[in-house]
Amino acid sequence: MEDVTPGELGEVIYRSPQLCRGYWGNPEATAEAFRGGWFHSGDLVRADAEGYLFVVDRIKDVVNTGGVLVATREVEDALYTHPAVAEAAVIGLAHPRWIEAVAAVVVVRGEVTEAELIEHCQGRLAPHKRPKAVFFAASLPRNASGKLLKRELRDRYAFGDTELAR
Repeated sequence: MEDVTPGELGEVIYRSPQLCRGYWGNPEATAEAFRGGWFHSGDLVRADAEGYLFVVDRIKDVVNTGGVLVATREVEDALYTHPAVAEAAVIGLAHPRWIEAVAAVVVVRGEVTEAELIEHCQGRLAPHKRPKAVFFAASLPRNASGKLLKRELRDRYAFGDTELAR
């Protein structure tokens, strides 16, 4: 609910007479999204000096690893530079030491190993942003309109109480 300076990260919030009044049959979600009289979009953005907004990630998708926030989109962009990666989704999985571990779920169009993909990220991402695990899938779950369902991936690949060795 406070303006940020250019270069800082912040959430887009807005209000408009054309905006919906809430979520049908879900007063809890409506109260959360419309707190303070503004609609909280859930989009994490950075504004430049001219006021242009650049979407960094969805707030609920940001990974908190060791107290440092990692935008999943940045990790996905690094993975997409590998020629064998057809699709990638990065998620945070519960980790007993780091809060969350950065993990990737990828659909490949060729032969590639988990170690090769992690190594591929080495020159593109800081160590804390690199995937600690890579899972391979035939496809990524999507809803009827084609939106990627990361919550399903988080449930499917949850580490539980197991600590990653990496």
